[in-house]
Amino acid sequence: MKIYKYGNNIDTDVIIPARYLNITDPKHLASHCMEDLDAAFSSTVEVGDVIVAEENFGCGSSREHAVLAIKACGVQCVIAKNFARIFFRNALNTGLAIIECPEAVDELASDDEIEVDVKQGIIKRVRDGKVFQFQAYPEFLLNMIENNGLVETTKKAFEGER
Repeated sequence: MKIYKYGNNIDTDVIIPARYLNITDPKHLASHCMEDLDAAFSSTVEVGDVIVAEENFGCGSSREHAVLAIKACGVQCVIAKNFARIFFRNALNTGLAIIECPEAVDELASDDEIEVDVKQGIIKRVRDGKVFQFQAYPEFLLNMIENNGLVETTKKAFEGER
């Protein structure tokens, strides 16, 4: 996994600029993800890559477009010291894994390769085997991430009852 490392207060206007909010197609949103901060992001990000950021990731407006753009790029998860609460909830509702782990943020570099296990609450830096521990997700949130969010999880639950 490649790491894209960013600083503090990465707001939803930076993740997906407001001029694209009339777009609903996730692939089109992905093509503009982070473009005002990192013009190369959408053309270099690959499935399984990770965003690592400092404090208050996802602050700003409550737009779900920001999470949808990140997911559509193929980003596996976002690791930050902390998240804006509305972004935190939108991420879980749409099935994007987000991890609060200040130690990992402080020690990981853009050229590091990592492995993330949300079930165990572990981030492992490949080059030296250093392990960073974070609060593992409870089963119901793992289920939401695996099912691509709250709506799909709810649909599957209702289908299972029939």
